[in-house]
Amino acid sequence: MTPTPLYRLRKVRKSYKASFRLEIDALEIRTGEVLALLGPTGAGKSTLLRLLAGVEIASGGRVEIGEPPLDAANLPLHWRRRIAMVHQRPMLLNRDVRSNVEYGLHLRGITASRKKADVDQVLNRFGLTKIASQAARTLSGGQTQLVALARALIVDPDILLLDEPTANLDPAHVEIVETALRGIQAERHVTVVWATHNLFQARRVASRVALLWSGQLIEATETNSFFETPADPRTADFLQGRMIY
Repeated sequence: MTPTPLYRLRKVRKSYKASFRLEIDALEIRTGEVLALLGPTGAGKSTLLRLLAGVEIASGGRVEIGEPPLDAANLPLHWRRRIAMVHQRPMLLNRDVRSNVEYGLHLRGITASRKKADVDQVLNRFGLTKIASQAARTLSGGQTQLVALARALIVDPDILLLDEPTANLDPAHVEIVETALRGIQAERHVTVVWATHNLFQARRVASRVALLWSGQLIEATETNSFFETPADPRTADFLQGRMIY
């Protein structure tokens, strides 16, 4: 049985003052899946994530979420709190690591003491326990990304939007992130949309893969089909490192 669509995009267009334009005629994102957004820098991955998060408004078409369908750009507060997004260059508060991770709980009126065990667990999952009392301003770029991921997950989101979350990490920490997110996704059935330009990572983490190129959705299909038997010749060109025209 095909999982229920969580997001439905129909004839979505997003234009900026510059020449870039995102155009997606149709895309569904299924409840509980991990969808990898593949494509080079400038393909439209970050723009699509912002549309899904409701922080950008489509210039045309509609991004719908849930059932009955709601406009992602006008979600009620209880729906917005179900979505967490980790940006490619996250900003941390001028506090220590633990306080940054706990901040989302504070915004929701949850005392950190009620969730201490959960905070400890997420810190441990991302290898942050030993630096929990370290000031955020002293962290490396990779450590900042790990804290941002922990901060997003402590609020138990139903939807997790990730914009190149491992771009600044060394291979050992990439493995930590992938293992942690794989475990959390399996435990909580979180719907994950993961933007990456790394073919190997997409194959490791995703149940489906979507390819974006110059603002166009080229193909979206099951991971094995995407890599083994792509339906669009442009996908095959991309996988072989050839230019897409």
